[in-house]
Amino acid sequence: MYNNKKVIVVMPAYKAALTLEKTYKEIPFDLVDEVILVDDHSPDNTVEVAKSLGIKHVIRHDVNKGYGGNQKTCYTKALELGGDIVIMLHPDYQYTPLLLTAMISIIGNGLYPVVFGSRILGKGALKGGMPMYKYIANRFLTFFQNVLLGQKLSEYHTGYRAFSKEVLEKTPFHKCDDDFVDNEMIAQIFWKGFEIAEITCPTKYFDEASSINFTRSSKYGLGVLRVSVRYRLAKLGIGWNLLS
Repeated sequence: MYNNKKVIVVMPAYKAALTLEKTYKEIPFDLVDEVILVDDHSPDNTVEVAKSLGIKHVIRHDVNKGYGGNQKTCYTKALELGGDIVIMLHPDYQYTPLLLTAMISIIGNGLYPVVFGSRILGKGALKGGMPMYKYIANRFLTFFQNVLLGQKLSEYHTGYRAFSKEVLEKTPFHKCDDDFVDNEMIAQIFWKGFEIAEITCPTKYFDEASSINFTRSSKYGLGVLRVSVRYRLAKLGIGWNLLS
């Protein structure tokens, strides 16, 4: 608990057997009440590792639903368990769990309802091994999104995100496309008038860390542009029912 608020960490997992234990053991359990792991039909023994660590809430998809579908299951379960502060932490150890305390305190003290761990603030991305083409694409897409969404985030593409209960209840994330849930959720958050805080987050790129290939990166980038344009059109009165 933090300031009488229930804190839940959700972990969208796919082939995380080799990194899950290291990630899990760095979670600050003096603040975190529950951990939810959703396994997206991994071919390895991620579920068995999760259970051996004592994770109480382990859900396994019968079919692979993708990263977005996984997140939807995570957030739905967190709300079902009464989470007041919900943080998505990847179990591949790419993002350090040591920042959970800071993210929890920002929401728990009522400063901001959403917190992102940004790899771009400071020099964490390139220093941590982010490929140059991904860094350049990240900067381009973020600039484009800031212009069309009227915001000033340093990064829209981090996988380290914390939400208040109110945000998850008021944003219709179930409507989001499974391939673009990250960016569609951000559009929903801004549409509802919520603000997003950012903290500098070191990151690590290594063989076991999850990463998408160039083809999927290209599809993702085009989807980001589509979401941003549709948001701007909605602001001009050309409706987009995903936002309400």
